[in-house]
Amino acid sequence: MPEGATTRLSVAEARQRLAVDPFLLLDVELPVEETQADEPLAHRLGLDAEELAWFGRKGESARAEFLGDVAAFVVPVVHGGRVAHLHVLAGERHLVVSHRGRAAPAAELTTYLRREKPHDAVATLFLVLQEALATFRRAAVGALLQVEGLEDDMFAQRRPEQIYRLSHLRRRAALLHHSLRPYLQVVEEMITRRMMNPDFPVERQRLAHEFQRAARLVLADIESLQEATRRAFASYGSLVAGEQNGVINRLAIVSVIFLPLSFLTGFFGMNFAFMTDELESRVVFWLLAIGLQAVVLLVSLYVLHRTHAWRRLRDQA
Repeated sequence: MPEGATTRLSVAEARQRLAVDPFLLLDVELPVEETQADEPLAHRLGLDAEELAWFGRKGESARAEFLGDVAAFVVPVVHGGRVAHLHVLAGERHLVVSHRGRAAPAAELTTYLRREKPHDAVATLFLVLQEALATFRRAAVGALLQVEGLEDDMFAQRRPEQIYRLSHLRRRAALLHHSLRPYLQVVEEMITRRMMNPDFPVERQRLAHEFQRAARLVLADIESLQEATRRAFASYGSLVAGEQNGVINRLAIVSVIFLPLSFLTGFFGMNFAFMTDELESRVVFWLLAIGLQAVVLLVSLYVLHRTHAWRRLRDQA
């Protein structure tokens, strides 16, 4: 990529420069809201090709097409909390990047290319594709670190807001995967078709292999993020289940101790005739009313001791 300068151009000036410059990196900023144009962007730039009517059009899905002497892509890039799509058109003498509104990823790509200084148009194109993959890798690794931090915080102290943050990270992982997978599929198909051509240069094959290897690594990072969110959700569920088991154990202890006592109290309370007939002496009163409940209490404590319920409750605490 030769040395150059950055300047703002009108559509007419850009069209003229595309026709005469030995190499031109053109960043096209389109309105955020699509307007009904008289002709497609590619035609306005003098890049006449019927297959490029979609270039610059809003809402286009992932694309990767080789059209004779040019290659056209719809490239997803991660910027902040959203995924933007850049339209990239690469030829031997130009690289056109189109986007809606001011796109920080496009400016970052321009800075990256000026720093790396690729030696030809094809190397420039693959650097653009690699940098787009890098935005997904950075987003996936950042989210993965957040998930791991949340998981550590959960084991230290579980809080309700952690589940909402996990849900947000899980949706982000799904967004990254949903945005990247179709794009990689169409690019893989295009690269495979080109590499089947015996005239495909060895240097370009090397660049294609590097891109495929990087794509697999990025996809593996996103899948690791998805697996980490699933594991964190399972950990959160285990912590909640453990707390519920602790409550159930406490209720079981209360039930073992107080249900027999409640039964005896209810039995004597509902049998007034028995109380008036049999509890006339103080000895019988102490034996039945107090002694029986004391025996039941001792038996309950023995049962709890034999079943190790106290120990489980203490371990959970």
